Amino acid sequence: MPKSTVWSLSFLILTIVSCQPKQSDPQDGLASFTEAGYAQHVKTLASDDFQGRRPFTAGEKKTLTYLVNEFKHLGLEAGNDTSFLQEVPMVEITTTADSVMNLTGPKSKTTLSGFKDYVLWTQRTDSIISWRDAELVFAGFGVVAPEYNWNDYQGLDVKGKVVIVLVNDPGFGGNDTTFFKGNTMTYYGRWTYKYEEAARQGARGCLIVHNTVPAAYPFGVVQNSWNSPHLYLDQRGHESYVCEGVGWISFPAAEKLFQLAGLNLNELQTRARKPGFTAVDLKVKASTTLHVKTRFDKSYNVIAKLTGSEKPNEYVVYNAHWDHLGIGKPNAAGDSIYNGAYDNASGTAALLEIAKAFKSLHERPRRTVVFLAVTAEEQGLWGSAYYAAHPVYPAANTVANINMDGINPYGKVEDVIVIGKGQSELEDYLAAEAAKQGRYVVPDSEPEKGYYFRSDHFNFAKVGIPALYIGPGNDHAEKEKDYGLQLKSDYTKLYYHQPTDEYDSVRMNAAGALDDIKLLFQVGKRLAAEDAWPAWKEGSEFKAVRNKH
Repeated sequence: MPKSTVWSLSFLILTIVSCQPKQSDPQDGLASFTEAGYAQHVKTLASDDFQGRRPFTAGEKKTLTYLVNEFKHLGLEAGNDTSFLQEVPMVEITTTADSVMNLTGPKSKTTLSGFKDYVLWTQRTDSIISWRDAELVFAGFGVVAPEYNWNDYQGLDVKGKVVIVLVNDPGFGGNDTTFFKGNTMTYYGRWTYKYEEAARQGARGCLIVHNTVPAAYPFGVVQNSWNSPHLYLDQRGHESYVCEGVGWISFPAAEKLFQLAGLNLNELQTRARKPGFTAVDLKVKASTTLHVKTRFDKSYNVIAKLTGSEKPNEYVVYNAHWDHLGIGKPNAAGDSIYNGAYDNASGTAALLEIAKAFKSLHERPRRTVVFLAVTAEEQGLWGSAYYAAHPVYPAANTVANINMDGINPYGKVEDVIVIGKGQSELEDYLAAEAAKQGRYVVPDSEPEKGYYFRSDHFNFAKVGIPALYIGPGNDHAEKEKDYGLQLKSDYTKLYYHQPTDEYDSVRMNAAGALDDIKLLFQVGKRLAAEDAWPAWKEGSEFKAVRNKH
């Protein structure tokens, strides 16, 4: 072979190799993780001193200061131009409801007790809202789903009326996965959707009949909303119609209501699950009053970044919500601080630990990595919704989102749960990295609870960004295979949205948490090092949105 040809071939090989994305060291960054560091963040953020981290409170100020200082200490760059903060204009609406709701039926009357039988609030800023003989209509599940040929409002005029609807969607409790995905909750099953649809229909109000199994939490969780402040995005200048009043009614109270109407709730539930269901005028009227106080203010998302070495305008976004419920009704022990250690001091601590790991890398990531701590998740995913509508980094340039909302507190587990399995190729990245840990990926064991629509990744998905969200596994390394299911059940009963969700070094095992945090770090490190763009999978409702970018 001529010498010139050898030199040309060698040059070509070198050129091809130099154009390939650099393979990152699989161990790079892992040494920065420590159980003590992670646990200290959780302990601090969930301390009584942070007052439950509710927006618009002194607890928010402490939290923002802590996060900004930690990001600065790590040497990260401000993520919103020269600031670590993104303003989120919001309104706090405090509703004081009458202690009773009077119901008048065709033949008799009855009274429901506030808090015990129902909770009611409003998104409106009127000073007073009065229902006097408001007509009640049963609208099944309150769903309009053209793709399933389903419309609970077909031929129904609910303007000026209050609709009563069932929780979850018509597919729940059935085995037909083609009918509203069977037991896997669709967005139509979420309580937020039901209020939105009732408003689109022009309803005066909307009450959801609570049922613990399809709701996935007890009525006690709902009762936390009684006469408590609610936060919403400030919509002044671009208002849209919202119902006068929305809320929940307990199942026993709903049975009482339907008996007043001369109807059987269980029979109507069965009818509501079948195609062809038509709404029922209950011929019952409701009277009650809401007194409303509003306060406009700003909350904040916290944003830091590590600029990529070669592709600075392509972004991998990690996020966690920093907020919880603040100070509320005291429990039996007299504790009124809702510390939110698992939900979500743990995810925020994971965000800080992952940021530290990226900063410690010997080889800077090629793409920019963004660390986003969002506000007001507990109030309706508002911080991430605002970011999605006002992105600091364009959705079209955002490669992926990795959300952390509750980090495994149960110790080492063999599996890792992907929420919303089948949605995007990010789960393939997850499976590959989990295998390197000697672990395996499984789908959500409780798809009926609709977790894919209950955390901040959902707002990224809605604008087309592939989003990854994992949950703690069930296959406990030291116990029986499904031991994790019992631990999760105990958490829901004993700790979820209660003052008891405090930091406890025994209850919150950091060893298992670190496994999951390292796993998500490795997924993001790979995404930040390569050229590929993970895609939505066929059948995902978000694929078409991404394709528009």
